[in-house]
Amino acid sequence: MSLLPPSVGGVLEEMRIRGLGVIEDAVLPLSPGLTVVTGETGAGKTMVVQGLSLLFGGRSDSGRVRPGVERAVVEGRLVLSEDHPAITRAVEAGAELDDGSLLVSRSVAADGRSRAHLGGRSVPIGVLADLAGHVLALHGQSDQQRLLQPSQQRDALDRYAGTPVLSLRDRFGADRDRWLKVSSTLARLRDEAAERSQEAALLRLGLAEVEAADPQPGEAQALVGEIERLANADDLRAAAAVAQEALSGNESVADGVDALQLLVAARRRLEAVAEHDAELAALAGRLAEVGHLVVDVAGELSSYVASIDADPLRLSTAQDRLAALTALARRHGAQDSDGVLLWAASAGVRLLLLDGTSDEISALEQQAAGLETALAALATELSEARTSAAGRFAVEVTGELAALAMPHAEVSAAISQREVPAGHDGAGGSGAPLRVGSRWLAAGPAGVDDVELQLVPHPGAPARGLQRGASGGELSRVMLAVEVVLAGSDPVPLMVFDEVDAGVGGRAAVEVGRRLARLARDHQVVVVTHLPQVAAFADRHLLVVKADDGSVTSSGVAVLDGEERVAELSRMLAGADTGLARGHAEELLAAAAGERGDGSRHGPLGTRPRRLPV
Repeated sequence: MSLLPPSVGGVLEEMRIRGLGVIEDAVLPLSPGLTVVTGETGAGKTMVVQGLSLLFGGRSDSGRVRPGVERAVVEGRLVLSEDHPAITRAVEAGAELDDGSLLVSRSVAADGRSRAHLGGRSVPIGVLADLAGHVLALHGQSDQQRLLQPSQQRDALDRYAGTPVLSLRDRFGADRDRWLKVSSTLARLRDEAAERSQEAALLRLGLAEVEAADPQPGEAQALVGEIERLANADDLRAAAAVAQEALSGNESVADGVDALQLLVAARRRLEAVAEHDAELAALAGRLAEVGHLVVDVAGELSSYVASIDADPLRLSTAQDRLAALTALARRHGAQDSDGVLLWAASAGVRLLLLDGTSDEISALEQQAAGLETALAALATELSEARTSAAGRFAVEVTGELAALAMPHAEVSAAISQREVPAGHDGAGGSGAPLRVGSRWLAAGPAGVDDVELQLVPHPGAPARGLQRGASGGELSRVMLAVEVVLAGSDPVPLMVFDEVDAGVGGRAAVEVGRRLARLARDHQVVVVTHLPQVAAFADRHLLVVKADDGSVTSSGVAVLDGEERVAELSRMLAGADTGLARGHAEELLAAAAGERGDGSRHGPLGTRPRRLPV
């Protein structure tokens, strides 16, 4: 069971790398505090950093897979506190803990396919990247180059400022999105105003036409039936009269025989003998029912004959009405009058919406104005918070430079805003115009501020941006100072520095080691370095060992201690393990151990408890 220092939120206990670059199979036993990784050029130190990057969701590269193997595999064991956000995220992804540890694995096949496992469960690569946000901060020379970009300098300042600025920036981004959404809707409604006005006019015309015609539900179908009857009135009346006479006879003809008389005669005949057979009695009853039905039908036919009459005027009127309803339905894309009524109902609802658009535009204008006013106030508050943090940031970085052999240099974080024309069409982009006070400023997701780190290398020199005003050596030390200041405010437990001390030597190199060791009080720090002054401060020293059998080069990792560590520092100092180099190496180790022993490691950055040999 690993023991976590109370001030460290977690550690990467160990990492195994197989088939990655020149590393065939190596295990890195890591520990709390400062771990340094050294080795000859080409031994594979970069693969250690690459392995850490892969383990935490970094971009994979099949070209890094060792020739002759199917896949490169990186595995790690994380020990984190139970309430650590990374544990929460891992459990949400389905990971299971192994005796309080979280196992992380990443593989990259030679064909480019990549897989990730977390706590024994297969997970998307993005889950490892999410995990990295809570666990790992990787600082390398590429990060230093990114810091030369203005957007990265602003992000660095915000990260240094912490919650007071980050919370304001998050609020600004969310409020800006709402403002842009409302503004976009408002602009669209304004652009569509003429089109909506034309549509409303057409709807009103159509509804007026329907209202004038006043179609009734089912009217067209009823007219079709009525026209059919009126057009065939003579035939219908004649047929009904013949049918009525066949059922009930003609009273003017004395001997006429009709259906009703025949039914009566049949019923009486059956009733005369019905008492002798129940079945026959039932049939006689049914004949009586038929007789009643015939009487009813005959009566209705008589009424029909009396009611029907040819009416040429009514026929013409009905035909004209049907033609008008048919034309109305055709104009509105309906089949009949019922379809016209459905269109009218839908058109009425649409017209209400169109008529309400002007009210919607007015409401959106008020909402957009309110959001813009609030956003401008928030932008001002964010700028003020950044300005306050910029002063503290500049003081700390300048203090670090004094210890890195630039005692007269000063660094400042200049904050400015870009003005844009009021009519600039930048909605949705990084420069949407926002009125702040009397100025129209480009408002991006992170606010209206541009941040530029500037350097005054010596008294009397003008302040210039880092990308324009620093030499190579100065830039390396400034970037390292920035990295150290940022690292001190970074909440993640694991910090990795990949040769950020390049271009630094002498007394400045000692100060680099002192500061990295100071960071290791509150973080687990892993440093890939070529400087013996830095390596001397390590709590654990790992050596990437390169072996060459004449055809295949492979690397492994060894833990150095005692004389082995003195020998490695000697190699780093003089390129060989000579007596003079060993003496210097032993002096470096003793001085670094003395600093750790007298508590200087726990003092504020910038103190100098004792001088180390350079």
